[in-house]
Amino acid sequence: MNTVEAIRIALQSLWANKLRSVLTLLGVVIGVAAVIAVVTFVNGINGYVAEKIFNLGADVFILSKAPNVITNADQYLESQRRKELTLEDYEAVAAGCSACKFVGAMTAAPNASVKYNEQSSADSWARGWTPSIGPIYDLDLASGRSITESDMNTAANVVVIGHDIQENLMGGVDPLGKEIRVDGHLYQVVGVATPKGKTLGMSMDNWVVMPITTWLKQYGSHRVSLRVWAKAYGMGPALDAAIDQSRVILRARRHDSAGQPDSFAAETNQNFLSLWADLSRTFFVVTIAIASIALVVGGIVIMNIMLVSVTERTREIGIRKAMGARRGDVMRQFLIESGTMALVGGILGVIVGIAVAKTVTLMIGMPSAIELWAVAAGLLVSASVGIFFGVYPARKAASLDPIVALRFEL
Repeated sequence: MNTVEAIRIALQSLWANKLRSVLTLLGVVIGVAAVIAVVTFVNGINGYVAEKIFNLGADVFILSKAPNVITNADQYLESQRRKELTLEDYEAVAAGCSACKFVGAMTAAPNASVKYNEQSSADSWARGWTPSIGPIYDLDLASGRSITESDMNTAANVVVIGHDIQENLMGGVDPLGKEIRVDGHLYQVVGVATPKGKTLGMSMDNWVVMPITTWLKQYGSHRVSLRVWAKAYGMGPALDAAIDQSRVILRARRHDSAGQPDSFAAETNQNFLSLWADLSRTFFVVTIAIASIALVVGGIVIMNIMLVSVTERTREIGIRKAMGARRGDVMRQFLIESGTMALVGGILGVIVGIAVAKTVTLMIGMPSAIELWAVAAGLLVSASVGIFFGVYPARKAASLDPIVALRFEL
């Protein structure tokens, strides 16, 4: 029997026993689908994180009281004991960091109430920042102007609004020059940002920005969680020099003892991406382990079905061996059949995995990206599982005595 004939018999067997085939291949389908879906999500989110969330630029760093991502309880407790960064800290870094091209400061209050006439929103972000954050932070204006030094020096009641505020509260009205209330205080709209869309299902346009001095006047310094953003003159040594200068300034201001760690965090784009890569790698490994269990179960089911098939086709095997089929021919036939069954399960698993990933993307906006290597790996692994677990049934079929096989009755 040639390879094409063995594949044809395997496909006919699957089609003739549809329910049994579904139950047989279920483990392989689940295992491959899980791997494909996870790889699709991980690659999609990795690209999105690098492009949208942590896109600070390779020459930008952030100084803050605590790291953006805290990985254990001790780190959290230690960071909570630290003093907050202040506007004076920002001014000291801006004045003393000669290796910094730009230095800015930003703070924010969540769940701010924004109201225009009878329309209101209760889940917006009220951000305060310095005009110097503009060249560092990715903000494009659709109309109007940004926050200026004059606005900050006078603590002016002016705001730049995100696209959601314009769309949901001021639809059909030119917002420039109009007045809105932010947590009960009156502000004049001087600029409107271009829309950025959603990140992992969350809008990136539901905010207002005011001068940081205005923000401090309204919300008070006790609520501040200020971050200093800085842009170096380049990457590599230039970035390291800017970070070192900023650290020296802050350590002196915060009275950090020699030999003791910083009482603040200094983070770059690479810090965030490395941490995310570690987290996604751990998640991927755990998923692979779980999917492997499903594949092993699927392989055992395939082996069981192939043993049943050997029993059902004992007389056929006897006839083939009586007509000159060698032991290797019979073994190859059953290996090809078991591998084909598992490969079909792998193909179905790839289709299901991609369908699940794209459905979730459409429903909640989670980014996904199909990787051809993952599809090829899923098919290769599924076929390998079928061949591995088909060895024992194939050897049993190949070792049948043709005379005994011909006399066999079900």
